[in-house]
Amino acid sequence: MNFSEIARKRQSCRNFDADRAVENEKLAEILECARLAPSACNSQPYHLTVCKGSTAKAVAKATMGMGMNKFADKVPVMIVISEAPYNRTAALGAKAKGNDYRSIDIGIVTAQIAASATDLGLSTCILGWLDDGKIRKICSIEHPVRLVIALGYASEGDALRDKKRRPLEETVTFMED
Repeated sequence: MNFSEIARKRQSCRNFDADRAVENEKLAEILECARLAPSACNSQPYHLTVCKGSTAKAVAKATMGMGMNKFADKVPVMIVISEAPYNRTAALGAKAKGNDYRSIDIGIVTAQIAASATDLGLSTCILGWLDDGKIRKICSIEHPVRLVIALGYASEGDALRDKKRRPLEETVTFMED
């Protein structure tokens, strides 16, 4: 599958097959692609905590507050993305430019995980509704949790939906001399 196909196929899955485990080989490939994600000054200011079994269920429950993410209890793998400190060069750049590169880098690694999962026939849903304190306790994480990626196989018959996006002319400006 080429990148254009991945971009067209990837969608937020909310209908996971609870009975189908993610193969360790596929999980390892996704994590290797995440490791290769670009980041400011190659700082990789994040940590990935891969949760399976009862830990995944506990993390799922911590994303289901106020009726949100009702599907999460069927997800076999939850990847918790927490913030980590910058390296010195990125920290200096962030301070000098007044820009938090961690948020950008976490977005990039998240996109890389979602794209590589799609390429391997898996589905994802990026969860931002979460209970940071509960997940930190479950996973023994020191730094803030920024996102959780639900990872697994979509249930059979989970159809590809039309992508609802703003028109290109609303999101892109071309400038020439």
